[in-house]
Parts: sequence; structure tokens; C-alpha cells
Amino acid sequence: MSAEIMSKNKTQRNKRLERERNTLITMIGMYCKGNHHGETLCPECGNLQEYALKRLENCPFAEGKTTCAKCPVHCYQPQMRERIRKVMRYAGPRMIYTHPIQAIYHILDGRRKAPLKRQKNSLNT
Repeated sequence: MSAEIMSKNKTQRNKRLERERNTLITMIGMYCKGNHHGETLCPECGNLQEYALKRLENCPFAEGKTTCAKCPVHCYQPQMRERIRKVMRYAGPRMIYTHPIQAIYHILDGRRKAPLKRQKNSLNT
């Protein structure tokens, strides 16, 4: 595989994970603003965002991942998984009005098939 093709694949991978990262930040921000009525993240939502971004960074499927809800490996602790579900249930339907392009990409990413293989260099922490 040529260096140019490898570089292009890496750029696409980075775009996919960066898009997922931005969607998480947007959804948690919307949830916090709508439920905790602050302009900045409250400590509880800040902790959830930090936790979720760390999980995304260490995702064993990297660029091949679907949305976390359809992932075959659940790396979130049960309590944190319930919190992020609550955020998604709140922010998901509202995103179509406030962040329509992000919402459409999130819907399309959710339609991806769950990955079959883990990437070798990723850890499940």
C-alpha cells in the first residue's frame, strides 16, 4: 500500500473519530444547558464528557466503529452508560433543529454495521 493511500485512510479515520467526538461534545452540552441551565458544563456533565471522550479515544474499533449504542463491546460502566443514554435520548431529537448536519451524520453512522474485528493497537479501558 502506498504512503499516499495510507495517509488518505488515516485522514478519513481521523475525520470519522473527530466527528464522533464533536457529536458527543454537542449532545452533552445540549443536555446540560437544557437540564442544568448553565452556559458552561456543570461538574457532573463535565465528568461524563471527559469519561465518554476517553472511551472514544480508546475504542478498539477506531474508524470502523458504529455508534456506541450498536457496538458489540460495551466499554462504559453501567452507571455511565445509563447517563450517556439519558443524554442521547434528550439531545438526539433536538439536534436535527440545532445541528442538522451533525445529526444526519450521526444517523448515518448509526446505520453502519457493527465491526467484526478489533484493531490490534487499541485497548479496552
